[in-house]
Amino acid sequence: MQENLTALTESAGVVGAGGAGFPTHVKLKGKAKTVIINGAECEPLLRVDQQLMAKQAGRLLAALDKITEHLGAEEGVVALKEHYHAAAEALRRELPRYPKLRLHLLGAFYPAGDEQVIVYEVTGRVVPEGGIPMNVGVVVTNVETALNVLDAIDGHPVTEKYVTLTGAVRTPKTVKVPLGITVAEALQMAGGPAVADYRVVNGGPMMGRMVSPESPITKTTKGLIVVPAGHPLLNSLERPLGVSLRQAATACMQCSLCSEVCPRGLLGHRIQPHKLMRLAAYGSMCDPEQTPMNAYLCCGCRLCEYACVMELQPWKLNGNLKGILGGKGIRNSLNNKPEHGAPFREYKRYPVHKLIHQLGLTAYDVDAPLDEAAVPSYDRVTLPLRQNVGAAAEPVVKAGSRVEKGDLLACIPQGQLGANLHASISGTVTAVSDESIVIQT
Repeated sequence: MQENLTALTESAGVVGAGGAGFPTHVKLKGKAKTVIINGAECEPLLRVDQQLMAKQAGRLLAALDKITEHLGAEEGVVALKEHYHAAAEALRRELPRYPKLRLHLLGAFYPAGDEQVIVYEVTGRVVPEGGIPMNVGVVVTNVETALNVLDAIDGHPVTEKYVTLTGAVRTPKTVKVPLGITVAEALQMAGGPAVADYRVVNGGPMMGRMVSPESPITKTTKGLIVVPAGHPLLNSLERPLGVSLRQAATACMQCSLCSEVCPRGLLGHRIQPHKLMRLAAYGSMCDPEQTPMNAYLCCGCRLCEYACVMELQPWKLNGNLKGILGGKGIRNSLNNKPEHGAPFREYKRYPVHKLIHQLGLTAYDVDAPLDEAAVPSYDRVTLPLRQNVGAAAEPVVKAGSRVEKGDLLACIPQGQLGANLHASISGTVTAVSDESIVIQT
């Protein structure tokens, strides 16, 4: 079975369930010293992983054990916040069965779930600039992703997604829904929005993005946060780039608070957001050791904005710089390999509860219990062909085809990075385009 784990995971279309959607089978092709289950769930308001760890602790550790054995790793670690008491207790009860596995408790700081941060917290190894955890012998996978790997071993492809429905909804909860239903349909499982004029953030409030209620649930949808129109969070997310750049040019006073809390800078990477902000005002960083390429080291966590007393957005400037450089074919060439984090790093980690207050989300920082009641039946799903890092899947069905839940709809293009796509409901394929496949009952 271990020899086939990579193939089974690839066949099942497993991708990272908590981030950009990196195809999991690729991570399973190498060797590693340490495998980490990322249970930090550091984005405010999200509740999926901590509840899955509490309710499916045995399955999670079984999955981690198989992945650890497959990669020839010395140990497997479940890293989770120390205040996830129910999850930690459930995992501890199961741990004696797995001598190579252990828990690592993290503090309540943001972004504990950044994969480079969690590697350092668990192993003390610093991922090189522009690198990935495998560069230091580590593979990191999300809680739900690991459970999907276990399902793949049993022959079950990815057709459903756990999602936290929270914010300004009538009954915050966490649910499992078919891929391809709309955001609006998912929100109805929480009683729908509690306000008439609202926006929806897909993902966490820090690194999520605003989406239409008619957009589909995908393999990477982790949480849907309903926010009333005019909320401060929207003022940040909707601020035009041009406005952010003008504010950077006129209001940045070079206090360096953004650089003091930058999580990648605190790992020893050569990113200093306050110096990058100088480009907006002076067209220069005024430092011969810094170039616009340093923007590639930004992970986009947005923490710099909430450390800034002027509410400026260095992360948005960095994103713009990365787009400009990438558009000109200039790739990141920074690959410094720090041996340890920055001095006093442990005292500069940003408390998550302070962040929630700054975001104006304290009223929404409530339980969202996992509701395992029967999922409603849906008569239509729209499944995007690209739900992952890499290439879009290539359809293997045509309009008019009859499919059953779990059937293969689209496969990885030959020789490219991608993920298979499967039917999330039984029905008839009614449309196939370059972007998506529609199934109706």
